Amino acid sequence: MINYPWPSVIRLNKYVTVPYKKVILSRKNILRRDSFKCVYCGRSDLPLTIDHVLPKAKGGEDIWENLVTACVVCNNSKGDRTLEEADMKLKFKPYRPHYILFISNSVSKVDDNWKPYLFQT
Repeated sequence: MINYPWPSVIRLNKYVTVPYKKVILSRKNILRRDSFKCVYCGRSDLPLTIDHVLPKAKGGEDIWENLVTACVVCNNSKGDRTLEEADMKLKFKPYRPHYILFISNSVSKVDDNWKPYLFQT
C-alpha cells in the first residue's frame, strides 16, 4: 500500500458556478456578527437582546443594517428612541456580513495556505 500526503489546498482547473451564499438574518447570526457584545457599551456579561437602531415605530426595518446586539440595560435606556434622542452611540456601524466571516469564525485556526482563497490575505 502506498501512502500519499494529504494536500492542504486543491487548485481547480475548472470552476462550476455556485449560487451566492447568503447569511440568514436571525437572532443567532446577529449575535455572532456583533461578537456577543453590546454595541452601545461593549459588555458581554449581561443578558443580550436585539435592538432596532431606528425603532420600528419610526420606520425602522428588520434588516442587517438596522439590527444590533444590545445588553438589557442599554436596550431599556434607549427604549423606543433614535440614537440622537437617547444620546447614545454605536461602537461600530452594523453591516450585512459575508458568509466567509462566519466560516472563519467557526474554525478556530485557518491554515495560512487557505487564506488567499478565503479572502483573508
